[in-house]
Amino acid sequence: MSHVSTATDTGLWSAYRQLTVGAVHTDLTHAFHPGQPHFPALPDEQRESVFDLARGDGFTVDRYTLVGQWGTHVDPPSHFHQGAATLDRIPVEEMFLPLVVLDISARVATDPDATPTLDDVADWEDRHGAIPAGSFVALRTGWSSRWPDQQAMVNRDPAGVSHTPGWSAEVLRHLLETVGVTAVGHEQLDTDPGIATSAGDFSLESYVLGRGRWQIELLANLDRVPEAGALVVASWPKPRGGSGFPARVFALHREP
Repeated sequence: MSHVSTATDTGLWSAYRQLTVGAVHTDLTHAFHPGQPHFPALPDEQRESVFDLARGDGFTVDRYTLVGQWGTHVDPPSHFHQGAATLDRIPVEEMFLPLVVLDISARVATDPDATPTLDDVADWEDRHGAIPAGSFVALRTGWSSRWPDQQAMVNRDPAGVSHTPGWSAEVLRHLLETVGVTAVGHEQLDTDPGIATSAGDFSLESYVLGRGRWQIELLANLDRVPEAGALVVASWPKPRGGSGFPARVFALHREP
């Protein structure tokens, strides 16, 4: 007699139950809205109710006018490099990855200009083993606690210089060239620290995207996710030739 599959043994459903039963789903995404923190050169979001149940229409439909780099968003390589991969060319296989959280929040609490070092990476690997190739590495700085206060997010001194944490060249080179991670993410507005962006220097973001990687900016709730052992799902719409778009990102993990 041929085997008749049931709902309990069909495809990946059994693996899905094993993966999700008892697991925690942590949203790593800010809900976007007009007036939220954003790169100063970009326009604010605008919304218009095209149809509205409150007005007696049969349904509600809103029109959103916003730039691609809005709220928690994805930057594909084409954001900085002409002819590089656009959003629709990032394969879905890259949207479900092991999540590594590199935590420098304690240092940022006393030094907003802090950036990660290779010692931070070595300490992480001492605790958890080697960072896996193909992973998503998120830089935890604690900066998302400042959302949605624009002034607190950019943190400018009286001279107009922004003091925010960011990545470092040595850590990004190690992650992208030695480890071979698929993507990176962070809580602040930019890849580069505020002192650099205040001088018009976005070289670290250019480097990440120039290596054919993508990144997520303005992540939230990294303090609720373990340093190792979680999985991340990052997804976004698929505009043809898209150079950026708001993303929905969440982590799947076990309680400590």
